[in-house]
Amino acid sequence: MSLGLREIWEYRELLYFLTWRDIKVRYKQTVLGVLWAILQPVFTMIIFSIFFGQLVGIEPGDNIPYPIFSYSGLLPWTFFASGLARSSNSVIGSAHLIKKVYFPRLIIPIEGVLGGLPDFFLSFIVLIGMMLYYGIYPGVTSLIWLPLFLLLAIITSLAVGLWLSALNAQYRDVRYLLPFITQFWMYATPVVYPATLLPENWRVLYGLNPMVGVVEGFRWALSGKGNPPGAMVAISAIVALLLMITGAFYFRRMEKTFADVV
Repeated sequence: MSLGLREIWEYRELLYFLTWRDIKVRYKQTVLGVLWAILQPVFTMIIFSIFFGQLVGIEPGDNIPYPIFSYSGLLPWTFFASGLARSSNSVIGSAHLIKKVYFPRLIIPIEGVLGGLPDFFLSFIVLIGMMLYYGIYPGVTSLIWLPLFLLLAIITSLAVGLWLSALNAQYRDVRYLLPFITQFWMYATPVVYPATLLPENWRVLYGLNPMVGVVEGFRWALSGKGNPPGAMVAISAIVALLLMITGAFYFRRMEKTFADVV
């Protein structure tokens, strides 16, 4: 079965239009508008800093302040979680288009993930300001890797979104399970705690969670401190690519039934 990647390229203008529509509709008729993209991770960072940084006393290590530690983990995680939520419900949300016109159905979950990039970059500006305030300046060598870790976050979000969007079209239980999956997944990812809390021999296995490599790699690229999480990132990347390939083929296999079930 062909994935129809050339066809997606031919419909790239539609992908751009749907992505831009999603961005505009998201904050339509809101008082704060795009500020919500910044406020959500900032307030979550404050809560985590109070409970996990002060009360629990989690030490990030490498002399990194806990607010920087938690926010640098929340940034890729929030992008992943929001993209996963949009892409998982994208097929059902686009039922009116699916039933009326033809276009490559893979565009629908793709635009759900890409629509979160403006929010990510706005929140990233806040992170830069926080790093300047705390006097943290990443090295050029490690900073070069940052776009690759962002790409890995995009692949991971889209990979899981492809599976869940196709399953959600068949079984609407996915919509109700998604919040529980996301919440559990966050605590199984080193967002509020460092991966170094795990024993050394467990960290490679821990990398089977593809978001482990994203978060740990993202932090290392920003701080430039410590050794690069090579093994965990490699395993996370392999798992993400496998999920992406299998999810794309499963989505293509099931898309012929979408018009009948959505």
